[in-house]
Amino acid sequence: MKHKKTILKIHGILGLTTGLIVFIVAITGCCWAFKDEIDSLYDDYKKVHVQNDPILTPTEARIKGKSVFPNNTVHGTVFGKADDTIEVIFYDAEPEFYQSVFLNPYSGDVIQVDNHLSGFFAFILKGHMRLWLPKKVGEQVVSAAILLFIVMIVSGFILWIPKKRKNLKKRLRFDWKSTTSWKRKNFDLHSIIGFYICFLALILSFTGLVLSYNWLKYVVYKSTGGNKVAQFIIPDNESRHIMTNHKNLPIDRLILKLQKESPDAESFELHYPKSDSLSIYVEVSNSKGLYYNSDFRFFDQNTLEEIETPGIYGKYKDAKFADKILRMNYDIHIGAIGGIAGKIIAFLASLLVASLPVSGVLLWYGRNYKKKKMVKNELLF
Repeated sequence: MKHKKTILKIHGILGLTTGLIVFIVAITGCCWAFKDEIDSLYDDYKKVHVQNDPILTPTEARIKGKSVFPNNTVHGTVFGKADDTIEVIFYDAEPEFYQSVFLNPYSGDVIQVDNHLSGFFAFILKGHMRLWLPKKVGEQVVSAAILLFIVMIVSGFILWIPKKRKNLKKRLRFDWKSTTSWKRKNFDLHSIIGFYICFLALILSFTGLVLSYNWLKYVVYKSTGGNKVAQFIIPDNESRHIMTNHKNLPIDRLILKLQKESPDAESFELHYPKSDSLSIYVEVSNSKGLYYNSDFRFFDQNTLEEIETPGIYGKYKDAKFADKILRMNYDIHIGAIGGIAGKIIAFLASLLVASLPVSGVLLWYGRNYKKKKMVKNELLF
């Protein structure tokens, strides 16, 4: 009994401390669940009429994109199907800049420019990851709060366990009558909903922490038998020959080569080497809306010979169990791992998690308000 009182006190303190943060993170996560499906309703500009003409080379696409943002850094260029536009992605960390230029793959005309740091979903993502605070501060606050929320999930489950077996039914279902007080209803909402979603809440929280903390990523990887480096590593070039003929660069043959090798791939995101000593990195997306089974491939920028990486992000067919666990982490976090059904589950779980801080604060208010009222009555009499 004394242990439960101590746990209840800890649970309440943590709830009051992190409640607002958990509410914001859960609600924004709920809004993010169907981002891809909503975006697809107004992305007609990403499609073009197929022509018999050759498409832009990576070098040409980069030059066309740089004509729009000459002072910013090209992060990569995405080549899709024959009727897809080419997306040139720009990203700079300081000052933060993240935009995409969509080009007609045949003519090179600029079709649209998207600013990924503005709009509804950009606002939602900033709230989810950093509470709209400066990045370094906000991300640490969110990570710490979610770490404490996991403690709350465990302590909440301990508090949920009834002392007597005959009271178990009351903890598993709503049994409200016309005479049931709002306090009782609120208690049931908090405890019963908390019990049914505690497992999903734990998964969402833990996968979020793996995204936030590199040390936790390392622990998860090594504890599941991983023997590679739990990082994304771009290997060095193996050749030392430097191309001088800029009209016929090997990189410009790479996309056509990969399209022939993987005709069913959704897209190829090519990243230009930052120096002569680094290899070309291409992310081959094999499934729409999924990331875990993508192939991360690396090529010598002079010979186009494929180079293996010591990191876990290589070709999916070579991934071991531990590699797949980390690769799936993001898809599990957003529910994409289960398709549309998984996203619905993630949406509902996030919505119900957001309700817990609200019902928890009402529980605290009800208890404290009752005590204050009793003390006031005693003073009056």
